[in-house]
Amino acid sequence: MSEATSTIYDRAAGNWARNEPVLLSDYTARPFVFAACEPLKGLRVLDLGCGEGYVARTLAAKGTHSVLAYDISAGMIEKAREAEAAQPLGIEYRVGDASSDLQLGEGQFDLAIAVFLFNYLDTHQMQRVMQTAFRALKPDGRFIYTVPHPSLPFLRAKEEPFYFDRGAHGYFSGRNVLFEGRIWRRDGVDVPVRCVHKTFADYFECLRAAGFATMPKVTELRATEEHLRLDPRFFGPLKD
Repeated sequence: MSEATSTIYDRAAGNWARNEPVLLSDYTARPFVFAACEPLKGLRVLDLGCGEGYVARTLAAKGTHSVLAYDISAGMIEKAREAEAAQPLGIEYRVGDASSDLQLGEGQFDLAIAVFLFNYLDTHQMQRVMQTAFRALKPDGRFIYTVPHPSLPFLRAKEEPFYFDRGAHGYFSGRNVLFEGRIWRRDGVDVPVRCVHKTFADYFECLRAAGFATMPKVTELRATEEHLRLDPRFFGPLKD
């Protein structure tokens, strides 16, 4: 039985704490998130899966009205609160599971973010988070999230600076299966990451089910079980 995500991150919180880019994804992903969140002046922001607060602090420093941030790991929230105490930015950090009912008021926020949260959740949990974001946002609010590209576990070897171990699972057969992984800091320290695998289409279907009605319909073409029964020799190499 795998460890709870909260336990893993309670133990690793010290290696995640930073006030400047350190992790691979601090260079390759988060700058795009920061740019997408602009303009931030005066916004009420909800950060779901905030970790130790690196993203929340970066956004708050750009002039937000307020930032409310949740994470399931008490250890990560402790590090976030230590950083807030050392350099107050008015961020409120709470321990909480973003896939459960957070008891947030409706239409309270201008911006909701989930930065590398959904790779820890299955499709049902992810849809619940998206529903929480949808209810919490003002009618003209924005929801911005980032995830590892679903193909990455199938492209990367088990080596630095980043990987997920997919084992024997395929792209479609591995849906909602937990892949353990590691991501490296530039100083050579590696920290744990996880990916509950979902297809590209899953993200769009869950958004639509959560109430975000202007999404395109995405269907990924594949060799189906019916095809495999029809002609195993011909379609077999295309499985997953």
